[in-house]
Amino acid sequence: MQKRLFSVRLLGTALALLALTTLPASAADLLNTVKARGTLRVAMEGTYPPFNYKDQKTGELAGYDVDVARMLGQKLGLKVEFVSSEWASILAGLAASRYDVIISQVGINPKREQAFDFSQPYIYSMPQLIVRKDDKADYKSLADLKGKKLGVGQGSVYEQQAKAVPGIEVRSYPAAPDNMADLAAGRIDAALNDSLMSAYLLKTSRLPIKAGAQVGAVERMGIPFQKGNPQFKQALNQALAAAAADGSLKAISIKWFGTDVSKAP
Repeated sequence: MQKRLFSVRLLGTALALLALTTLPASAADLLNTVKARGTLRVAMEGTYPPFNYKDQKTGELAGYDVDVARMLGQKLGLKVEFVSSEWASILAGLAASRYDVIISQVGINPKREQAFDFSQPYIYSMPQLIVRKDDKADYKSLADLKGKKLGVGQGSVYEQQAKAVPGIEVRSYPAAPDNMADLAAGRIDAALNDSLMSAYLLKTSRLPIKAGAQVGAVERMGIPFQKGNPQFKQALNQALAAAAADGSLKAISIKWFGTDVSKAP
């Protein structure tokens, strides 16, 4: 979780696009824009279960992020229009105003906050290793993976964390299923992902994989949107606060994880 950090190149692109597309101070706040339109355009990957993915039976988007988006739409009095985007370009798309917000496990960090505003956190997680069931190695930290092949999500915070450790051969994947398949087949030695997604993958997958060590700090996930929209930010945070107060955010957490992941551990 799901989660993630720009590469330097992507961050530079997003900042440049943001400079070109940021509305002047006299322009309408995003809240007025979405209210007039009647819809909230929400970007997500659609390939990151259990957060956002295509249900194989219905062909519709499902997951924790999808339920949160719909719940927020109801509280804001807006219809939700989902826009699918690859993770590697999702933040650049926000900078280019192709959608209003991203609800797709976007980690809050200083570099992203230079480019975008964020809602208050709506889910918390930790990075965790996944390994093969028959692997006898005891990886307690990323440093223990020196000389090994580690699979990560393309453009994710985990990719950046792994590349910061000398000696690890980092292999990046556009979607988690490809990562897990290569791990099970022995093409990589371990995978690094969000702890909540790891739990879901291990629960639902028939692959010969198991949970490894948690190897990082607690991460906060928020909803990014373009800067200069204080009314929208207030309304969004009020909707999240109301969802926490009336138990609807907790209910979504219990549905997908069996515990309340909307509160910091």
